[in-house]
Amino acid sequence: MIHKKIKQWIFILSGLLCLVLAAGILALCTGSAGIDFTRIPDILLHGKDTTQYSILMGIRLPRILLAMAIGGALSLAGTLLQGMFRNPLVEPYTLGISGGASLGVCINILFKFYAVIGIAAYPLFGFLGASIVIFLVYSLNRNSTNIRSNRMLLTGVMISYVASSLVMLLMALSHSDDLQNIVLWIMGSLDEPNTALIRIACIGSLAGLFISYFFCMDLNALLLGDEEASNLGINTARSKKILFITASFLTGLSVSVAGIIMFVGLIVPHFVRMMTGPDHRILLAASFLAGAAFLTVSDVIARVIIAPLELPVGVITGIIGGVMFIWALSKKQVTL
Repeated sequence: MIHKKIKQWIFILSGLLCLVLAAGILALCTGSAGIDFTRIPDILLHGKDTTQYSILMGIRLPRILLAMAIGGALSLAGTLLQGMFRNPLVEPYTLGISGGASLGVCINILFKFYAVIGIAAYPLFGFLGASIVIFLVYSLNRNSTNIRSNRMLLTGVMISYVASSLVMLLMALSHSDDLQNIVLWIMGSLDEPNTALIRIACIGSLAGLFISYFFCMDLNALLLGDEEASNLGINTARSKKILFITASFLTGLSVSVAGIIMFVGLIVPHFVRMMTGPDHRILLAASFLAGAAFLTVSDVIARVIIAPLELPVGVITGIIGGVMFIWALSKKQVTL
C-alpha cells in the first residue's frame, strides 16, 4: 500500500514537472518576436551576439523564472493557510496579508525608502506589512478557542479593507509619478527588469517550500483539529506561529515584487487537492509546481491576447481563477 502511494506521488510530481517545463518552453517561444522551439538550442549555443539571444536570456527567461517563483509562492501560502484553518476559502487575501504587503510597498514608494535602502526595500516593506497584519489578526484572536473561528476570518477581512482604504489614501496624496508607479504595481505585473529582485523571489519561494516541509506532518495532524493534534504530540501554537510567518513571508515577497495577483493562492490548492488528496507530504510540492505552471501560462495569455499590447497578469488570473472556482462550486468539488 505504501509503495503504491509513493509510486502515485512520483507520477503526480513527474507530471507536474513536465507541465512546468512545457509552460516554460511555451513562454520562451511566445511573444511579438516569435522564436521557433527547434531554433532555441542553436541560438543559446551559437547566437550570443544576436537579438534573439538577448530576447531569450534578457527578457523572457527572467520573466519565466519570476512567474514560476511567484506562482509557486502564492499557491504554497494558500495551501498553508487552508491547512491551518481547515477552511477552503482562506488565502492571503482573505486574511488581509496581501493588503498589508500592499500598504507596505505603497509606503515605500511614496516616501522613497528604496532610494535609501536600495532595491531590497520592496520585499522588505512588503514582508513588514504582511507581518504586521498577521500579528494583528493573531493577537486580536489569541484568546479564541478555535483558530478556524469566523471571528478571525472577519478580522482579517476587515483589516484587508482598512489596508486597501489606506492604499487609496496614499494614492490620493501622492504625486503623479508615484501614483503611476502604485497603479501599475497594484494591477500586477511580471515585467520586472531587476535581476536582484528576481533572484530574491526565486530563493525566497524555494526557501518557503523547504521550511514548510518541516511541518507537513503537523499540517496533517491539524486537519484532525487542534485537540487531536495536541494529543498526537504536536505543539500547535509553535507550529501555527511558524506557518503564519512563512505564509506572510511568501505573500509579502510575492506582492512586493509582482504586485497584487489574485486567485493563485485560492484556486490552485483546490484543484491540486482534488488530485492528490489532503496529505501535505505531496500537497505542498504539488501546489507549488501547479502554481508555477498556472501563473506562467497566465502570463503568456496576458502577453498575447491583445498583442502587441500587454494585459496585467493579475487580470488574467482573476478571470481564469474566478471562472474555475465557480465551476468547481457548481460541481461541488471544492473540498478540503
